[in-house]
Amino acid sequence: MTTADTGKSPPELIDARIAELGDWRGELLSRLRGIIKQALPDVIEEWKWRGVPVWYQDGMLCTGETYKKAVKMTFAKGASLEDPSGLFNASLEGNTRRAIDFHEGEAIDEDALKALLRAAARLNASTQKRERTR
Repeated sequence: MTTADTGKSPPELIDARIAELGDWRGELLSRLRGIIKQALPDVIEEWKWRGVPVWYQDGMLCTGETYKKAVKMTFAKGASLEDPSGLFNASLEGNTRRAIDFHEGEAIDEDALKALLRAAARLNASTQKRERTR
């Protein structure tokens, strides 16, 4: 399902996905979305790959995937980010991406997550700046 298929905006599709989940995963995805928006008020929400929320600022920041036992935030350039709080706990073997798997009932270090999101946005901005000066 794409935005063209439904006539809905990406934020509306994300709202619908959260409601459709109807369990802890929807609540957690909604909470993570709120943290993203607090950290980066100018973030752009998209809807990709048949139902995955994606957040952009000067390039892709992260996705919000839902699975049976986890909500996964995959950072597009996570391997290039410092993670002093050790939030990354999945997709650690890749050269580019890193992810955080959140499970039901786990605490979220909101300050550390916001710092990681802001670092991802700074990395995207610096990459864009370098590309424009070439």
